[in-house]
Amino acid sequence: MQLALLTNFAASRKEPLAEMVERVHSAILGSGLGEPAITFTFSEGPFQNVSSVDRVLKRFPALERFAQTLAAQPLAPVQGAPGIKALTNRAPEGKAIDAVPFATLLEIARGVPRSFPFHGVSLHFSLPEFTGAGGYPTPFGTQQPGLVVTDSWWVNGRQRSLAALTIVEAEGSAKKLPPLPETIAKVLAACGKVTKTVQVPFAPGAAPRPFERPAPTPREQAIAAVVQDYRARMPEVLERAKLPHDLPANPDAAVDLGVRAGPKKPELVRAFARLGYDCRGESGSFTLRRRTPSNLTVELHLDVGTWSNSMIGFFRIQGMADGKAFKASLITPPTRRAVIGAQYQMGGPERWQQIVENLAALVAELERSFVPAIEAVSGPSPDWYQPESSSSISN
Repeated sequence: MQLALLTNFAASRKEPLAEMVERVHSAILGSGLGEPAITFTFSEGPFQNVSSVDRVLKRFPALERFAQTLAAQPLAPVQGAPGIKALTNRAPEGKAIDAVPFATLLEIARGVPRSFPFHGVSLHFSLPEFTGAGGYPTPFGTQQPGLVVTDSWWVNGRQRSLAALTIVEAEGSAKKLPPLPETIAKVLAACGKVTKTVQVPFAPGAAPRPFERPAPTPREQAIAAVVQDYRARMPEVLERAKLPHDLPANPDAAVDLGVRAGPKKPELVRAFARLGYDCRGESGSFTLRRRTPSNLTVELHLDVGTWSNSMIGFFRIQGMADGKAFKASLITPPTRRAVIGAQYQMGGPERWQQIVENLAALVAELERSFVPAIEAVSGPSPDWYQPESSSSISN
């Protein structure tokens, strides 16, 4: 089967954009792969006082043929919203329609964000070697195999990312994934520290179009049926879990909203280590994860916010069935009285401890019932399938 590997690297805003772009380009040339094809997009915001496009064209008039006006919000248009001015050589299918010398693109990158305050920047470096044996699907919308550097404006400052998408041929019966070609591995090593790798398998056959979901297989339908059954019976599951604390439905009125829960990770580690879960995260969100003997990934994801002092939890099982990824998800209320799907106020440290102990009891119950029910219909996953997160089918 074909497997897409999306590797994210640490990308510091302290490193100037041009230096990162030049580092990636030099790594490709240093591997002996030759000059990469570069697809670029430099876009303004929907409301811009200064036109970065006009500034670039004044300095590089030859780039006039790349000036376009893009839709402001293609997925959710705002009535009367102006189009977005951009410089791009990206065709609708994601391929470059013309080349621009790398030296020119590097000069533009050097001007971001001071001289050229673009709202968004994307530079995609592609090479045939990133597609493995050739012929590949398009796993993430219009994203293609290769390396991509992005830089964009956000309310808390510029956001930076560096990611690589490679395609490998994987065998379901193998213990490990095949190694990447030596040249590609050398390029990725030069990109820096890996923060996350996402595995997205594809069943044999023609690739689906972007955003088009293939028809579910009987096994996927069986997984979905188990999930729907447990969602419908969550009150019963909560009763079986015997939560140690009878917390109120909505503690907003009973809890001093000025009180904060404080450090959250110590209580999570204490409660879930005995269940075999590790804990990742520092603030805002935490993921507690373990792996079953049948190679399924079981995790509890908690979104605890950074300013609201409220939380919501999700219990997920990820694996592979019929050569495709699946994710079976349930919302985990911290009390029998909670409104399922709503944020829950955490209150102070004592309330947070009670919430964590309730969640640990609920997860223990799901381990006894929900996990075996999913395993019974999904079957085992390959040894090498270890998703950090997944663009998989969600039930």
